[in-house]
Amino acid sequence: MLADRAVAEIVAAARAEEPDVDVHDLMPSQLTPGKLAEATSPSLFGERRVVVLRSAQDLTKDLAAEVTKLLQHPAEDVLLVLVHAGGNKGKALLDAAVKAGARRFNCAKPTKANERLQFIKGEFSRAGRQITGDAAQALLDAVGNDLRELAAACTQLVSDTDGRVDAAAVARYHSGKAEATGFTVADRAVEGRLSEALEQLRWCLAIGTAPVLINSALAGAVRGLAVVAQPERGAADADLAKRAKIPPWKMKTLRQQVRGWSPHGVAHAMAVVAETDALIKGAGRDPAYALERAVIEIANARNQS
Repeated sequence: MLADRAVAEIVAAARAEEPDVDVHDLMPSQLTPGKLAEATSPSLFGERRVVVLRSAQDLTKDLAAEVTKLLQHPAEDVLLVLVHAGGNKGKALLDAAVKAGARRFNCAKPTKANERLQFIKGEFSRAGRQITGDAAQALLDAVGNDLRELAAACTQLVSDTDGRVDAAAVARYHSGKAEATGFTVADRAVEGRLSEALEQLRWCLAIGTAPVLINSALAGAVRGLAVVAQPERGAADADLAKRAKIPPWKMKTLRQQVRGWSPHGVAHAMAVVAETDALIKGAGRDPAYALERAVIEIANARNQS
């Protein structure tokens, strides 16, 4: 998505200078030496062209050599754009482009939570808007890690809201995926926010989220509390995250959630999720009632001494 956006911005800039600019967007499978020469040869009428070569790393040896010659002797009316996936394949062509003075756009995929949050904030900045930190986190939790989906969600919020976007606006437009909603129930329960936890639980059940998924989220949240509440001396965050079965970036949230929890409260909460697991798998008659009871018990256990 980032590479497509970079190409689109280059083409838009060219069209801003010359609205009738001719654009050739080509894949290696569409290319022959003759077609490449036709697209990049000087125009009799001086018309400007943009030639985009996608997946440049997949060009054949002969075509790569021809592109290298074009880089060494560029036509004044041709703007050549190479899109490369990264890595060593086709790196010689990239080196030739850089040597010829090409401008390079790095489109590294955000892989860490903080990078994705910065991506979300950057989307709003591009639109001249702002989003609060907790709203950006809520949007990431609801939509997931796919950049196209995140960008589309940001565009929707920019279009449908005014002023600074907060967590309430995100909640209004993005209820989240089933799994994420189950995690929201669990987060609100272990934070002691009972009314919100029950509201989320009823919404989950109303849209058909499987009770076993919701209780699994509750169990995961309580397990995380147990790991963080009494960590082994000298244990690194990465080790604690592995034991809690959470990504390392969530340790900060978990440390905030564990405040107010005593060993007795955690033990009680663990017993509750174990009992609830049995109730929703056949030992009880009403899974919804069992989950509601579990949420109440867990939220109330938070301040038990």
